Amino acid sequence: MSEDCVSLKMVQEAQARLAGVAQKTGLSFSNSVSKVAECKVFLKLENLQRTGSFKLRGAYNKVASLTPEEREKGVIAASAGNHAQGVALAASEYGCQSIICMPKHAPLTKVAATRGYGATVVLHGDFFDEAAAKAEELTKEHGYTFVHPFNDPLVIAGQGTISLEILEQLPDVDAIIAPIGGGGLIAGLAVAAKSVNPKIKIIGVQTAHMPSMKTSLEEGKITTVNGKPSLADGITVKTPGCNTYEICKKYVDDIVTVDETEIASAILWLIERVKTVAEGAGAVPVAALMNGKISGLHNKKVAALVSGGNIDVNNMTRVINSGLLRSWRKVFFETVVPDRPGVLVKLLSIIAESNANVLSITHERSQHNIGIGQTAVSFELETANEKHVEHLVAELRAQHYHVTLK
Repeated sequence: MSEDCVSLKMVQEAQARLAGVAQKTGLSFSNSVSKVAECKVFLKLENLQRTGSFKLRGAYNKVASLTPEEREKGVIAASAGNHAQGVALAASEYGCQSIICMPKHAPLTKVAATRGYGATVVLHGDFFDEAAAKAEELTKEHGYTFVHPFNDPLVIAGQGTISLEILEQLPDVDAIIAPIGGGGLIAGLAVAAKSVNPKIKIIGVQTAHMPSMKTSLEEGKITTVNGKPSLADGITVKTPGCNTYEICKKYVDDIVTVDETEIASAILWLIERVKTVAEGAGAVPVAALMNGKISGLHNKKVAALVSGGNIDVNNMTRVINSGLLRSWRKVFFETVVPDRPGVLVKLLSIIAESNANVLSITHERSQHNIGIGQTAVSFELETANEKHVEHLVAELRAQHYHVTLK
């Protein structure tokens, strides 16, 4: 197939199929993100979609388009989690069996939710691509109908319905920013938006740990990237689809990457300032905007997709801690002091006078590099910002403490 495998008409047909199934999610202006990004940012809240992700749209459109005979065989899909839930829900509504192959390390919440929608879950491989290979193997063995998460024209068309909603909600939108894994979401968005208004900029964001679409477009051919796991597990796809690659080559204006600390900070920002929960993949457009990764958007109207909210609560503490550390609202430091009464009290009084809050203290006499009569003291502190930390460290050093930030 080619970039012409998906049309505006297909997206409009998908919208009709999804009526009463997928919610028309809000497009909410974010003053806090807009100030940092220096453009007018509207968040398309697909994290509030049924199943917690945009993936329901494409999955349902595909299952709804199958023949009764195809559904009778049962459907199978490979997914890091969100497509899994969409396929499982769609299959259950049509009364057909669903089998979902997921990476072994898929978030437990996504595995449990997929099973909750009635699917049989098969855990296989470390990344999406390995789970996809297992799904293909089972398809050949049992004759299931395969529902591809991103490279199927009907799935792409389903995702494109988001653009139609954005254009209804913000007709003069200048740019749409979306995550890219295999490319199904941005491909659908691009076809729909560019077909209505070719001037709309379509910008993709990938995790720097797995920039497979960006690398493929730069090299002029579909390229497999053997990257690393990411907080944005939903977009850690090693190899883009042939259909999505062709559509992105034709319609996508730019692709940028964000790193893990930027993703964590964006998740934390969305929780604290926007009052919405995003998983890693859902936060990457905001991460790109807040870190100046995208040029040419000054004062423009931008729709940024918060594509999903199915974050693993077991990872939440780590994500929040990473965001706090990056914003200097939590800091670790170590110093060495004489091991005698009153010394620790004096050190704590300096910290208290700076209005830093002590979260934990570790007192260690037995380190190799600690002399007799001395002790190493490590602190975990709650602080306000980088200037607060700088002021505290300067005060401690002025009073002859050798401070090492960790």
